[in-house]
Amino acid sequence: MRRTYQIREWKAIEKFRSHLSNDVGAVQMVLPLAEIAQLLRQGISQLLHEAEKRLLLLIMEDEVVWLAGERYARRPAQELRRWGRAPGSVVIQGQKIPVGRPRLRHRAGEVKLGSHGLFQQEEAMQRQIWERIMRGLSMRGYGPVVRECGGAFGVQKSAVSHRFVLASTRRVQELLKRDLSSLRLGAVVLDGVECRTQHMLVALGIDRTGRKIILGLHQGASENQKVCDALPADLAGRGLDFQQPMLAVIDGSKALRAAWRKYGGECSFVERCQVHKRRNVCGHFAATNAGYWDRKLALAYNQPDHPSAKTALERILRELMEVNPSAARSLEEGLEETLTLHRLNVPPEVRRTLRSANPIESAFSVVRVACRNVKRWRPGDQLER
Repeated sequence: MRRTYQIREWKAIEKFRSHLSNDVGAVQMVLPLAEIAQLLRQGISQLLHEAEKRLLLLIMEDEVVWLAGERYARRPAQELRRWGRAPGSVVIQGQKIPVGRPRLRHRAGEVKLGSHGLFQQEEAMQRQIWERIMRGLSMRGYGPVVRECGGAFGVQKSAVSHRFVLASTRRVQELLKRDLSSLRLGAVVLDGVECRTQHMLVALGIDRTGRKIILGLHQGASENQKVCDALPADLAGRGLDFQQPMLAVIDGSKALRAAWRKYGGECSFVERCQVHKRRNVCGHFAATNAGYWDRKLALAYNQPDHPSAKTALERILRELMEVNPSAARSLEEGLEETLTLHRLNVPPEVRRTLRSANPIESAFSVVRVACRNVKRWRPGDQLER
């Protein structure tokens, strides 16, 4: 629920936006040549920073003229009057910059300036903090790296942390509540990432133009049946059409396969990740021999059609039975599901992408980069964010 001062500020902003849509006037900013040269010596960013600050002040002054008239002009006693200046701030390039904001007063009290309220909004600041933190910049290093003005504030580690929490919370809510009914997907990649002894199961959709879309996530202790059932149930509840033919790429989890079959039925094809299968088989050998068997498996999976690929894998299976029966049983389990793309005659260029869970690994790599800077994990939604 908004408080009174927030409602007043919101109304002032909307009034100012309406004025901008109807005003055909212009503002003019003049910078002395000597000052421009001095700022350019410090870098073009300093010049842009100073120009943006002065331009915002000119816009605020223009609003004052619109509301209260020209300075020193005679006005009725009951109308708005200028009332000096007061300390304020505006957001420039993701930083709060102190400025002297103009004041207006009425008999009922001070009047909010819509331009000042608009330039104080922190959506752009939160967005920049989110993007920089997700690319590996730490909370402690944020201020020294991005500070463009000596008087800038709001970039200390505590303030950055607070804004990152707000930005990430909003993004999580947008992700978990997004409507999926309009999506037409060709494939869904399902995989999990471990963090702090917890397991986050993630679904990534690939539409028919090749665009990747994170569909949803679900947190649990492991990829057990309950967690695996919850993720497709959430996707179905948000409108994902499981009746459209889709390829589900999974890592081999039986619980995940059963959960996806429960919702997808006959319309869903399951492709077991070939990279996981090769890794599981080669894990039964010492490092000196693992590379040999991995190359043989890779050559078999690279066969152009289903019969030749299956023949090559069955030959490897017979060899493994004589060398390492445990590795042979690992290869035999779910072998046919690793050849779903071959069976569907998917072109080699597309098969190269969908034969493994690698399309989701780029998202997981971003998670690992961001999480390595976390020094203290707290209970609640921090892991989810």
